[in-house]
Amino acid sequence: MASVLIVDDHPIVLQGCRRILQDAGVERVMEARDLVDGYRLYRRHRPDAVIVDLELHHRELDGLSLIQRIHAHDPRTRILVFSMHSDAAIVARALEAGALGYVNKDTSSGELVRAFEQVMAGTPYLSSEIAMDVALARTGLRRNPLDDLTPRQLQTLALLARGKPYGDIAEELNLSYKTVANVCSELKRKLGARNLPDLIRIAVQSAPSSP
Repeated sequence: MASVLIVDDHPIVLQGCRRILQDAGVERVMEARDLVDGYRLYRRHRPDAVIVDLELHHRELDGLSLIQRIHAHDPRTRILVFSMHSDAAIVARALEAGALGYVNKDTSSGELVRAFEQVMAGTPYLSSEIAMDVALARTGLRRNPLDDLTPRQLQTLALLARGKPYGDIAEELNLSYKTVANVCSELKRKLGARNLPDLIRIAVQSAPSSP
């Protein structure tokens, strides 16, 4: 039976995924609560599949970077993203990085098992709603500037669009106030905003779905 590595920093998510997969017949399930430990366990045990939470961060390493590293090391490894976000830009970047499937954390246990089994069979898996959003996003003739944003930047942009101040964004994303300010400065640079009000205007017009 296949071996699986789950990389997520939420104990309840780890426990739930383990139980769902074991009930589905997966005998060997490994867990990592951070990206560095996740990559270390991957290199040591070479699991057949990796389930990754994109929201994890460690210095310069994030969920997308982990997917890219694993895929570069062995393209045969089946990678399934298990995320709280379903924005088309984030989903598309995960697939481009090497993920074969993408499911939301609010999905049913049955859909998670279907996604896992389909990915293990080498077939891409997206829920119908996510698949439609990604397809529509890719039909545009002009490149979407959001495609160049990191998951954290997309999350921040969505919260700015909802009128959240830096302090509230920091609390909601579990970041420091300074980190949020730095992220917003980088957003202004990437999106061509002259100042914070201009960035908020852009956020309202083009932000991804709110977390």
